Amino acid sequence: MTARALVLLLAGSSLACESPAEVDPLPSWNDGPAKTAIMDFVDRVTNTAHPDHRPEAERVAVFDNDGTLWSEQPLYFQLVYALDRVRATAEDHPEWREQEPFRTVVGGDQQALASFGTSELMQIVAATHSGMTVSEFRETSRAWLDSARHPRFDRLYRELTYQPMRELLAYLRSNGFQTWIVSGGGVEFLRTFAQEAYGIPPEQVIGSSTAAEYLSDPNAPTMVKLPEVGSFDDKGVKPVNINLHIGRRPILAFGNSDGDFEMLEHTTTGDGARLGLLLHHDDDEREWAYDRESHVGRLDRGLDEAADRGWVVVSMAQDFGTIYGH
Repeated sequence: MTARALVLLLAGSSLACESPAEVDPLPSWNDGPAKTAIMDFVDRVTNTAHPDHRPEAERVAVFDNDGTLWSEQPLYFQLVYALDRVRATAEDHPEWREQEPFRTVVGGDQQALASFGTSELMQIVAATHSGMTVSEFRETSRAWLDSARHPRFDRLYRELTYQPMRELLAYLRSNGFQTWIVSGGGVEFLRTFAQEAYGIPPEQVIGSSTAAEYLSDPNAPTMVKLPEVGSFDDKGVKPVNINLHIGRRPILAFGNSDGDFEMLEHTTTGDGARLGLLLHHDDDEREWAYDRESHVGRLDRGLDEAADRGWVVVSMAQDFGTIYGH
């Protein structure tokens, strides 16, 4: 072997022994206190030598959906679906021509629509989310998600998920976490796309629900959705449903509104290392800027109490390098 060949061989061996550069698991997050807090927390609870270590069975992370994993302006996307369903099925319901709130929806009076309260919205959801089997509802909602486009971005609604949050979900799962959705949105609607959008299977989705009835038939048993609210998964109901469906207190919770306050409170007041995060919509250029006075995703009490409770407020403008990643 020549001297030059020997030098090249030794150089190659040296390079092969060097460890590769560490890959950033959250590339769409800007460096800063929020990203550091997340990665430090994950390092501590996964390090068997650290006093904050938690076994995998205890690594449960819960996420709100609307305004946390995808956008929610100018209306919650599932509500847009419900309004579209009223218009699409109006011919089958001639009584809606004179019956509120359906007459307003069919007539397209945007100002009147904006004034709707919880009562009117619940009537619309009950009418458009019932009277069909669970399978039929999933097919209808899936067809809408595959075709309906957002008025501002001209993108499918299902494309408006946040890339930094998708990265966070994947990062947590790669470190032994279970990732759950705990949302005020309808559970059947969420299950239509959660696996594809977030990698979260349907059995790890908790949401609002309507009552249902099982119809026994030896040949084709069915489950029919009824026009009655089963559970409205918001505020104090979120911890109750977490206990009912998960059976463990999470160690990480991520929300964006006062509707998530109790979920973060429940998560972060347990023993051991815990992390609460709130996404603050403060980027009017790439998304929207809203908080205390918003008609959707109102964040008021959370902003006031986050610091005292040790919760991390994630700034969309400062902490997200990209929003959707299109």
